[in-house]
Amino acid sequence: MIDLETLGTSQDTVVLSLGAVKFSPFNSEDPYDALYIKPDVDEQTSTLNRTVDDATLAWWNNQPPEISDEALSENDRISCAEFITQLNRWCVGVDILWCQGPLFDYAILEDFYRNMEQPCAWHYWQIRDSRTLFALMPKDPRKDIQQQLHNALADAYFQAQCVQLTYKHLNIEEPAYD
Repeated sequence: MIDLETLGTSQDTVVLSLGAVKFSPFNSEDPYDALYIKPDVDEQTSTLNRTVDDATLAWWNNQPPEISDEALSENDRISCAEFITQLNRWCVGVDILWCQGPLFDYAILEDFYRNMEQPCAWHYWQIRDSRTLFALMPKDPRKDIQQQLHNALADAYFQAQCVQLTYKHLNIEEPAYD
C-alpha cells in the first residue's frame, strides 16, 4: 500500500511525503516493511518544476499543528534521486501495489518518475484501488479504525488493514496457483 501527501492534486504537484507498507490482503497479519520518505521540496519546485496549489497549501496550514508540522517540515528530507532509489528498492518483489485512488497516488508518482527520467518500478497492471474495494462493503471500513489522518505512513497502514478486513468480509481467499 502506498499513500502520498502532496501540495496539490494535479499530476505534477509537489510530493511532501510517501508512506508505504507491505501486507497480505488474505490474512490479518500486521503490515510490515514500512517506508516513510520525504523528497526535497525545493528541488521539486526549482529543478523539476513541480507545482504547488495555493488552496492545498492553505488547507495544510489549517490542519492540526502535529499534522501540518510533520508534512511541511524540512526535517528528514532527501534528494529526489534518493527518493526514487529508496522507493525502487522497497518495490522489489512486490507483485501488487495498492493505493487509495490510482489517478492520484500513482499518477503523481509516474509523473515524478518522468521528471526524473527514470522508469517506474511497477507496471500499470500491478495497481489496485482500495477505494473501489471499500465501496463493496456495507460500511466504509476506514471510518472505524483509521487514526492520524494525513500522515502518509499511518494512512498506508490503516488502508492496508482495511483491505484485509474487506477481503475477510467478502470471504476472498488466497488463490491456489499451480
